[in-house]
Amino acid sequence: MKSIHILLVEDNEGDVVLIKEALEEGRIANDISVCRDGEKAIHYLTKEKEYKDALKPDLILLDINLPRKNGHEVLQFVKQTDGLKHIPVIMLTTSSSEIDITKSYKEHANCYITKPMEVNAFLNAMMQIEQFWFNLVKLPTEKENR
Repeated sequence: MKSIHILLVEDNEGDVVLIKEALEEGRIANDISVCRDGEKAIHYLTKEKEYKDALKPDLILLDINLPRKNGHEVLQFVKQTDGLKHIPVIMLTTSSSEIDITKSYKEHANCYITKPMEVNAFLNAMMQIEQFWFNLVKLPTEKENR
């Protein structure tokens, strides 16, 4: 099985550490790239500036409350860009606002998960994301995206 490449767009250092730990403990080989704001995420996805050699992600974990460009702006960019719109985007955020949830799905998010506040629940949620998206779901390969 090939390694799964994940783009994590998250500005909270504690959440970055927890997510990386949870994914590293999982059974799936994965590489994680982290962007700390929405503008850098778009640069990463378009291979601009310091991201000229960036790998196209197989999956994007996207927070909503980000500096420079928020998660909704990044999601809109991804889902409106040929060559990117096939990438599953998981909104992983502290917001449980109905407005954010509805808006995310209208913008074609693949799922919306509210981050649990308790550490063990957070790690469990990450294990479930991994189980579903990496074991159950078939993600498109680069060849299938041409």
